[in-house]
Amino acid sequence: MARRINLEKINVARSNTIRDINRQIILNYVREDGPVSRADIAKVTDLQRSTVSLIVDELLNFDLIEEVEGESSGGRPPQLLSLKTSKAVVIGVDLGKEITVVGTSDLSGRILEMKEFSTSSDFEETIARLVDVCQGFIAKSGGFIEGIGISLPGLVESWKGKIVNVPHLNWHELDIVSIIEDKLGLPVIIENDTNAIAVAELWLGRPEISNVRDFAVVLIHDGIGTGVVFDGQIYRGKDGVAGEFGHMTIGSNAPVACAAGRFDCWEAFASERSAIARYKALINYNNDFEIDFDYLLKLKDDELAQKALKETAFYIGLGISNLVQGLSPEVILVVGKFVKVWSLISDDIMKGAESGMCQGYPSINIMPSTLGTYPMLKGAVSLVLADKFASFHIN
Repeated sequence: MARRINLEKINVARSNTIRDINRQIILNYVREDGPVSRADIAKVTDLQRSTVSLIVDELLNFDLIEEVEGESSGGRPPQLLSLKTSKAVVIGVDLGKEITVVGTSDLSGRILEMKEFSTSSDFEETIARLVDVCQGFIAKSGGFIEGIGISLPGLVESWKGKIVNVPHLNWHELDIVSIIEDKLGLPVIIENDTNAIAVAELWLGRPEISNVRDFAVVLIHDGIGTGVVFDGQIYRGKDGVAGEFGHMTIGSNAPVACAAGRFDCWEAFASERSAIARYKALINYNNDFEIDFDYLLKLKDDELAQKALKETAFYIGLGISNLVQGLSPEVILVVGKFVKVWSLISDDIMKGAESGMCQGYPSINIMPSTLGTYPMLKGAVSLVLADKFASFHIN
């Protein structure tokens, strides 16, 4: 994943041989601060007005930005620059364990259209469905789609475009990128789902996150995934397996086994499944009706449901304390359906986190994600957008 530019610490390139860097910087200023004037860009970047105008004209010609009217102070309204967001330029794919969601996005990361289908454990069948949906979106875009990002719930070697292991689908050692690129003729980027969400938070999240250089994402669903960003870039570690904190030991006799069959790890104490198991124990569940996490959330005003959710939240926080002490990030972001009941559980998450912290350690900043209903899809989209904004050039 391309490193996100720190606009507060830039050195503007002045050589014609690295003009692309100046284009990249200006495009990112428009993306982050737009609508913005040419004069403001020149002032902030310390580039000459003529250079800014030349690059702006190129970006206008390539249909990446557009001119919009600013507010008039009595005279002619000023002409400001903004990203052009009227068309689809990216396809994102949230390839989930049960459902695959495919969507298009504009340059701002706004999802424009979506389709979904059931994910098959038959790799060729799923890829055939995926290619078919993508072909429809590509045709509808009129040829403006520039790339495809794919989020996967497993171990991937993104730099090789290869699936290493998706255990829930029994997929191993598959060259997914080359297969899809050959069929669609577009560049494809893949990433682990939690890392993809971290990229989305970095590039598309609210300013208090996108301006942070070091943070961690905790994705809570059937299991627990973590993504770590250091200095504006995903940290993968050796062989790309960094961030597997879901199976760290935090106790014993958890209410449910983790995916590996253990009863002592974070996932077994703090996942959606553990909250469901706690609620079932409280009501002496007898299999008369189906209970999933969505059902549990609907019961958030019920005393026993609240107890199950709040106890699970305590263990979410307890695991987070280990991340904070080990990594010392500026922010921890919680992603997943638990965010829907944040007002109910946030205090319990903080209690759990504080209970696991060593005395005298700095305060913890834990926040809910604001990516919305489809964080993995936005993560997939952001893989392509991040690459574009961080390495933009004109051939």
